Amino acid sequence: MSEVLPVIYLARHGETAWSVTGQHTGLTDLPLTANGERNARRLGERLRGLSFTKVFTSPLKRASRTCELAGFGNVAEVDRDLVEWDYGQYEGRTSADILKERPDWQLFRDGCPGGESPQQVGARANRVVGRLRQVPGNVLVFSSGHFLRVFAARWLGLEPGASRFFLLITASLSALGYEHNLSTPVIRLWDDTRHVGE
Repeated sequence: MSEVLPVIYLARHGETAWSVTGQHTGLTDLPLTANGERNARRLGERLRGLSFTKVFTSPLKRASRTCELAGFGNVAEVDRDLVEWDYGQYEGRTSADILKERPDWQLFRDGCPGGESPQQVGARANRVVGRLRQVPGNVLVFSSGHFLRVFAARWLGLEPGASRFFLLITASLSALGYEHNLSTPVIRLWDDTRHVGE
């Protein structure tokens, strides 16, 4: 079988002030830190030589700026479904702080009061999966950590709750694809940050 199966590359945005402190950053539109900008450029170096039929980015600055610094700003299409989880009342708070109030809280099971449920984020991810499966070629996506984790789970046909198993570091590169044919989705690469270095 010589058919080349498409690959969906997932780029998590570079570092922000809140990703350093561990604060939940949903719709708050934070810029990248200087380190985040440096790592976004390094991500671009890692992607050099690959070709993409389509490039999509979240409209949030941290993702769109990562896309731009990686060298894809002039070809990227903004997709509103790629925005990060809406954390509602938990926006800007750390998990440790939330767990003091709700010791059994789990984002991927419980969602956030005043924000999105795992099912709502999963529905957005489903729409993106459906659109990307129609693209005849490789795709590059710039978005945020928790959304990309849900996207990966839905790509594989898993429930949003399974996203808790897929950790993603800032400026990481992951790749989803297929094993033998378009009915066997797989993870080809996950949370790779070797391009970032020290």
